[in-house]
Amino acid sequence: MNKRNWIKGGLALMLLGSTLTGGSFDSATAASSQKKNDFYNVIMQDGADPFMYRHADGYYYYTKTTGGNVTLWKSKSMTGVDAGETRVIETGGQNVWAPELHHIDGAWYIYYAKDDGDNANHRMYVMENRSLDPMKGTWTDKGPIADSTNRWAIDGTVLKARGELYFIWSGWEGAENVSQVLYIAHMSNPWTIDSPRVEIARPEHSWETNHTPYVNEGPQVLTKGNDISVVYSASGSWTDDYSLGLLTSKKSADLLDPASWTKRPDQVFKSGNGVYGPGHASFTQSPDGREDWIVYHAAKRQGSGWDREIRAQRFTWNADKTPNFGEPVDPNKPIELPSGEPERDRYEAENGRLAGTAKVSQHPDSSGGAKVGYIDTPDSYVEIDVDVDKNGTYVLYARTGNGTAGGGWSTLKLSVDGGEPSNFYVTNQGWDNWGTSTQKMSLTKGKHTIRFSKGDGYAELDGFDLFRIGK
Repeated sequence: MNKRNWIKGGLALMLLGSTLTGGSFDSATAASSQKKNDFYNVIMQDGADPFMYRHADGYYYYTKTTGGNVTLWKSKSMTGVDAGETRVIETGGQNVWAPELHHIDGAWYIYYAKDDGDNANHRMYVMENRSLDPMKGTWTDKGPIADSTNRWAIDGTVLKARGELYFIWSGWEGAENVSQVLYIAHMSNPWTIDSPRVEIARPEHSWETNHTPYVNEGPQVLTKGNDISVVYSASGSWTDDYSLGLLTSKKSADLLDPASWTKRPDQVFKSGNGVYGPGHASFTQSPDGREDWIVYHAAKRQGSGWDREIRAQRFTWNADKTPNFGEPVDPNKPIELPSGEPERDRYEAENGRLAGTAKVSQHPDSSGGAKVGYIDTPDSYVEIDVDVDKNGTYVLYARTGNGTAGGGWSTLKLSVDGGEPSNFYVTNQGWDNWGTSTQKMSLTKGKHTIRFSKGDGYAELDGFDLFRIGK
C-alpha cells in the first residue's frame, strides 16, 4: 500500500511487528533506561475530531476523521491507542467528518457526517452493530438521521437524560453557510429524531465571531449528577483561535426549551503554552476509572490550520459541577500517565550507538536535553539496546521530529534484532516541534536491539518509551 493511501486509510503509525527473539546484545554498550510514570501528550501525531470511549470491557474505543470511511481503534491503553487494533467501515460517501461511537441500550451506534462531494449536502447518518464487540459483527446502515427541515448538519452526538434520548448537532439555519448553530431534538430511538429541532446556541461572543463563517460546532456531553455540560468548539477550525465553549442545563429541565440552556461568556479552553487551536474534544476516564481526561485536537504548530494532531490531558471539576480544563499543557513537559496505565521504560536516543552521519545535538526542548539527528545517508542509524522482563505485546512510543522541506511525511526504517525493517512514519511539523510515532511489536523476554535508520525524507529521534500491553 502506498504511503498516501496508508495514511488516508486511518492506519497511520499502527505497525504490527512479528514475534521476535532475542538478538545480539553488548551489555557494555547498552543504553540504560529509566522507569517512567509520565508521557509526552501527543497520542496521535496526525488527525482531527477525536472521539474516545472507555467501555465496561476495559478497552478504549476510538475514532477520528479519516476521509471517506469510519476507522475504529481498540486499545487497553489510552496513550497507546495509536498502536491499537483497527477496523475500517465503509460509508459509501465522501468527506466523512467527526464520527462518534456510542453504546446505547446494548447496541453500538456510529454517528457521522458525509456528503456526495459537495459540502452543502453534508448530513448526519447512523450505523448499528449488535455485536458485543464493535470490532466484530455487522455494521448495518440505518440511513440519515435528521429533523423535518433536513438542513446541513455535522458533528452529531447523543445525550441521555431521565431515560430519554436527545440528538445534539451543528447545523445551518437556512440553506447558506452563514453561521453554524447548535440544535437539539428528541429521539424516539437511536436512529430516529421525532421532534422539531430547537436552537440552543449560536455564535455571539467576540471569540465566536472573529472569523467567517461564524461557528459553533463539535458538541460533546458531560454529566455530573443532575448537571449537564455541553462542551462545544467555536471560531474557525482552520485558525489558532479555535477554542472550547460551554453550555449548561439540568437533567430535570425541559431540554427542548432554549431557556433551559445557559452559555458561558468566556472560553473554557483555548490556545496556550505553545499549543494552538485546541478544540473538538471528547472525554474519557483513566484505565482505573479514577480520573477524567479530555482528548482533543490542536494545530501541529502555530498557523498550521487543518494540519492537526491529537492530545490528551487530565481535567478536574469546579464546585458548580462544570469541567475545569485549565490550560493546554506544555508540549515539552511530560505529564503524569493516566491512572492505571502501565509504567514504561524510557530510552534516550543520545545514549544509543550511532553510525554514518547520525549525531547527537543538544536542545532544551528534548527529553534529557539532547536528540539524535542527521540520519541522512543509507549507512546512518541510531541503535538502542533494550531489555524486557516478560514475553508479550509491547508498544514503542517514540518522540520524533520532521521539518523536511516541502512539508511531506518522512520515514525512519525501524528494525528489531536485525530483522526486516518497516517504515516508521513521522509527520512534518517543523524541527524541534515533537510528535509521537508508535509501533506495536511482540517481544520475548530478554534483550533486543532496536535500530532506526535512514528512510524517506529526514527525521530526528528524541527517544522512546517501551511498555507492555498484553501477553
